[in-house]
Amino acid sequence: MNSRSQECVRAPRYISKEEAVAIETELLRDYHFGQQQLTEILGHACATAITKVFPLWSLEKRQPTVLVVCGPDQNGCVGLACARHLRVFEYIPTVFTPKRSSDGLHQDLMVQCERMDLPSLSYLPTEVQLINEAYNLVVDAVLGPETEASSVGEPFTGVLQTLRGLKVPIVSLDIPSGWDADESSSDGISPALLVSLMAPKRCALNFPGSHFLAGRFLPFDLQRKYDLNLPKFSGTESVVQL
Repeated sequence: MNSRSQECVRAPRYISKEEAVAIETELLRDYHFGQQQLTEILGHACATAITKVFPLWSLEKRQPTVLVVCGPDQNGCVGLACARHLRVFEYIPTVFTPKRSSDGLHQDLMVQCERMDLPSLSYLPTEVQLINEAYNLVVDAVLGPETEASSVGEPFTGVLQTLRGLKVPIVSLDIPSGWDADESSSDGISPALLVSLMAPKRCALNFPGSHFLAGRFLPFDLQRKYDLNLPKFSGTESVVQL
């Protein structure tokens, strides 16, 4: 096997939290991507991954209901964009934000969801059976890799406790909320589907569920610089299964 063939079969590299921050910083600073642009690309890709693992025809409930739980930071913004795209894909998403954000992009995305008639919850029921009965799945966009797991407080600790008790499938965006991005966890949320953003994080190295990557837009120079070894995306797909 020649070196070119060997390069083609190399596994994707799972990156650290610091590398994830550095890649996003370079995209914004050196490649002049906009934060809203990145959020929109990633939100669309996350919604696409959900349609592949949980297509409309496979949902058990009569209505294709989805609960999207969005934190106040960048991961929450991606969740809001994902919710809007899910609505376009004919799902019925409901949004819950445990803590309102002062970030302008987050507020803009909330307005977009409201103007597209996406309902929102004023609180998250602590009785998990109510969520299990009302929704086919829950999207976890609460906390991202930038959050230190040891520093998480209310209202997020209560939200994570509720999510851990659910029986309906959970879809986590980038990392399962409450996990350390550099270490796997068996104590926190156990999503059925993980959608890694830009590149998979170290915590997902032994992830047992369905795992998709949303990272096709990354410039090739940046992929080479960080030796990402991203897999080949099929046709015009925006996601690929790992």
